[in-house]
Amino acid sequence: MEFEERPISSKTVFHGHLIDVEVQQVITPHGNKTQREIVHHAPAIAILALTADNKMILEKQWRAPIAKTTLEIPAGKLDQRDADNALHAAKRELNEETRYEATSLKKISSFYTSVGCMDEYMTLYLATGLKRVSNELPQDQDEQLMLKEVTLPQALEMIDQGEIEDAKTIMAIYYWQGMNNRGQ
Repeated sequence: MEFEERPISSKTVFHGHLIDVEVQQVITPHGNKTQREIVHHAPAIAILALTADNKMILEKQWRAPIAKTTLEIPAGKLDQRDADNALHAAKRELNEETRYEATSLKKISSFYTSVGCMDEYMTLYLATGLKRVSNELPQDQDEQLMLKEVTLPQALEMIDQGEIEDAKTIMAIYYWQGMNNRGQ
């Protein structure tokens, strides 16, 4: 069975600081003509950062698309400083956002964040052996973050209560739960 659509035209309708939006006219495998709206986003990273006393670090921050604050794990996009290196971006973001560095930074998984409309590809890392950085990198001027540390039972309860709604954070918490169930 054929699934691939054939683009017949494409136009960038918005070029921004964070995203580009492209509108494609395509022909489906059944020969139908339709439109696809695609958000192009830089690759990104996210970090499940666990403290020595087995708590995860969350960030409270304002998110304009949903017009409210969220609780999320540290995350950010790759930029020119990272030279397409996700591990470098994870180390940098951990420093910038939490002021920690990790003695162990292990890749958990990579995934598309919203395949229905966006091409953002995110890599999730597990950071352990955290210690305060000696050289603080500049923080992004457009971010205001408040850090919070929670246990796994607290994090699971926060998901159940709707306090944590961010997909990457929920994925990280369930990974953490699985780690504990496997005795890692």
